Amino acid sequence: MKVRIAPSLLAADFSKLGDEVRTVEIGGADLLHVDVMDGHFVPPITVGANVVRDIRKVTRIPLDVHLMVERPDDLLDQFVDAGAACVTVHVEAARHLDRTVRYIKSRGIRAGVALNPATPLNSVYYVLGLVDIVLVMSVNPGWGGQPFLDYTLAKVEALKSEIRHRKLNTLIEVDGGVGLDNAAKLAKAGANILVAGTAVFGASDYAIAIRDLRAAGSSSASEP
Repeated sequence: MKVRIAPSLLAADFSKLGDEVRTVEIGGADLLHVDVMDGHFVPPITVGANVVRDIRKVTRIPLDVHLMVERPDDLLDQFVDAGAACVTVHVEAARHLDRTVRYIKSRGIRAGVALNPATPLNSVYYVLGLVDIVLVMSVNPGWGGQPFLDYTLAKVEALKSEIRHRKLNTLIEVDGGVGLDNAAKLAKAGANILVAGTAVFGASDYAIAIRDLRAAGSSSASEP
C-alpha cells in the first residue's frame, strides 16, 4: 500500500513560498500540509486563509489545512472558501466536535480530527465513523524540528486496530518528527499519511527526500 507524503509548509522558506510549493509538487508530494496557528492554542502565529488562497493559485495538489487554533468553528468557512481540500480541527479545541465535523463535511471537503500526544484516543471514538482522517501529533504542537515522541507509535497502532475492528476507511495521518528513521515503523503501525517538514524542506533535493520517505513507508505499510 502506498503511503502518502505531505510536506509541511511550516518548514518552507516563506521568502519564496510559491517556488517552494511548486518544487514539492514537481517532486511528487501527495498533499501540502498547512499549519494554521493563532498564538493562543499554541504560542506561534503562522498563516491565514489569504495565504491558503494564494497557494491554491500555484498548485493542483490538495491542501491539507491543520487548524491549531482555539476557536476553529470561526475559521472553517474562510479556509474552505480559500481552497482547502481537508480541514482538521483539534479535539482539544473543538467544543462540539460532532457538529464541527459534520459542518466541514457539509461544505464538500474532507474532515479531520487531530489529537495532541497526551490526548487519549477514545476522545475521537464517537466520531471515528464520521471523520475522514485522524491526525496523531507525534510532537507537542507549535514548532517544527522537534524530536519524535516514541510512545505515539503505540497510539498509531491502537488507532489502526480500532479502525480495522469497525471496518472503517478512516485514514491515519502522523505529524511531528517524521523522517527516514521512523517512516517505515509508522507505516507498519498503520499510518497512511506522513507529514514531513524539515525532512523535506531541509533536504538539498526535495524530490529525493519525498521519494525516499514514500519508499521507506510504502515498503512497510500495513494493509487497510
